[in-house]
Amino acid sequence: MAAPALRTSAVVAASTAALAVGYATLIERNAFVVREVTMPVLTPGSTPLRVLHLSDIHMRPAQRHKQAWLRELAQWDPDLVVNTGDNLSHPKAVPAVVQALGDLLAVPGVFVFGSNDYFAPRLKNPAKYLTDSDHRVHGTPLPWQDLRAAFNERGWLDLTHNRRELQVAGLTIAAAGVDDPHLGRDRYDTIAGPANRAANLSLAVTHAPYTRVLDRFAADGYQLILAGHTHGGQLCLPFAGAVVTNCDLDRSRAKGVSQWGSDTALHVSAGIGTSPFAPARFCCRPEATLLTLVSAPIGGDSLTQTKVSSTPAALVR
Repeated sequence: MAAPALRTSAVVAASTAALAVGYATLIERNAFVVREVTMPVLTPGSTPLRVLHLSDIHMRPAQRHKQAWLRELAQWDPDLVVNTGDNLSHPKAVPAVVQALGDLLAVPGVFVFGSNDYFAPRLKNPAKYLTDSDHRVHGTPLPWQDLRAAFNERGWLDLTHNRRELQVAGLTIAAAGVDDPHLGRDRYDTIAGPANRAANLSLAVTHAPYTRVLDRFAADGYQLILAGHTHGGQLCLPFAGAVVTNCDLDRSRAKGVSQWGSDTALHVSAGIGTSPFAPARFCCRPEATLLTLVSAPIGGDSLTQTKVSSTPAALVR
């Protein structure tokens, strides 16, 4: 009796695993969604600002479904687009990224690059993500200079080790960014110094949310930090969330909004794509985030009024 029961259990376990793999690779990784979040981070008296946060597109030329979904994001009518890197996964993907972003490139935008803008992904031992988050295996160089030129030509500002001030929707934004900390390319001293407190928003941008960079931005008084890189954990456990973040950020902050220090808000995007060598997501849908930034309450916790609203069904792709 024991042997048939064991065989039945094994068959059930194998079938369940196969279904989970099929769901993660065929369904969820293509179940793109736009999340809406309201964050009270602007200086008191500021009018609302709609910021579309994009990250980790990991584009390959043949990904037509992803490209079509990206083209529709302009319908959300953002005031500002922030792209936190890892746009590419193929040497010939630059035209696909530019065409897919489409009308969003006519919206004011800022960007930094991630490791998969500089180097193509390679097949890696997945156990390294669990045992050695600092493990690096670089692929062939990617044409990030061409992507930067295309973004710059359309008016998007490169924040890689730059501090810039821009006027968007009648508000002053003081923005700064660093190169990818995951590759050790961050040089915070090149942009160090207090954020402009006269601005309606002081915005910090990094691809990978390593704590050394987040600490420096918070110490300089930035109101909001935007990052990507983690993929939200990508393969998450039900009710438990991310298993890893692929950096030194704690797992509870793998995606979404959290507080960093006493006066700085952090938003980490779960990202839009995956590596071609790990084409799966589980309990972590690919996403873009529309952040509606509003005035912070005087003397209040900047995150106490944060709300995540459900996306209208007709606009979920």
